[in-house]
Amino acid sequence: MKLVRYGAAGAERPGLIDAEGALRDLTGHVEDIAGVTLTPEGLARLATIDPATLPLVEEPVRFGPCVGQVGKFLCIGLNYSDHAAETGATVPPEPILFTKATSAIIGPNDDVVIPRGSTKTDWEVELVIVIGKRAKYVGEAEAETYIAGYCLTNDVSEREYQLERHGTWDKGKGCDTFGPIGPWMVTRDEIVDPTDLTMWLEVNGHRYQDGSTATMVYKPAFLVSYLSQFMTLHPGDIIATGTPPGVGMGQKPPLFLKDGDVMELGIAGLGTQRQRVVADRG
Repeated sequence: MKLVRYGAAGAERPGLIDAEGALRDLTGHVEDIAGVTLTPEGLARLATIDPATLPLVEEPVRFGPCVGQVGKFLCIGLNYSDHAAETGATVPPEPILFTKATSAIIGPNDDVVIPRGSTKTDWEVELVIVIGKRAKYVGEAEAETYIAGYCLTNDVSEREYQLERHGTWDKGKGCDTFGPIGPWMVTRDEIVDPTDLTMWLEVNGHRYQDGSTATMVYKPAFLVSYLSQFMTLHPGDIIATGTPPGVGMGQKPPLFLKDGDVMELGIAGLGTQRQRVVADRG
């Protein structure tokens, strides 16, 4: 299933994309694409619904973040061997963990706002794991069963705040609008191999990132198991798993986003996003 949230920001409705690519409304069956809906039992109930019986939604509509009420937005750094090489870093012996504020979450095609004073706002196409059941001290062999599905994100990053302002990476990762997710969450049964998906990102029509999840070092099942040793994961928590090479700071010379730029990105089977970059004029 491809599960979506659509409508005005803050008032999104649950929906799904049928086999013909049409948007269907799930209101009346679930309150949101969040929490209990993402558990194995919740997804099993949705799977019994014939999409043809659901109201057809006239498009175009705004797609919101594909997962609602996210409790934790966890991220893994330097998790692609080729991206680590382009930044001059080595792959760490254990995953690098940082968080994005949940207030960074926006819809897949909403504007990305450059923070005041920023000169080094960057892009990163990433695969996201969506947790489907409570995970605590989970073994790697069983960890995949704790995954509800996958989606796409652009891990927008302010590199000065992240790397030059001291402390943790979080302050350069969690700015408002720095976490577009969607357009849809694809349930785990429809993604045959999450470690063999092509992924790309373009800025103003130029392709900078053109990679694959095949170069991911720490794979999804390992990451779920690993993180569950440190904290309990809950349905609706999301984990961004790292990016392939081609980010702005890896260009020669480095290249960063500016007011008016347009980013487009996608992962095979998980849809595409398009964000206009705007300066903070608030």
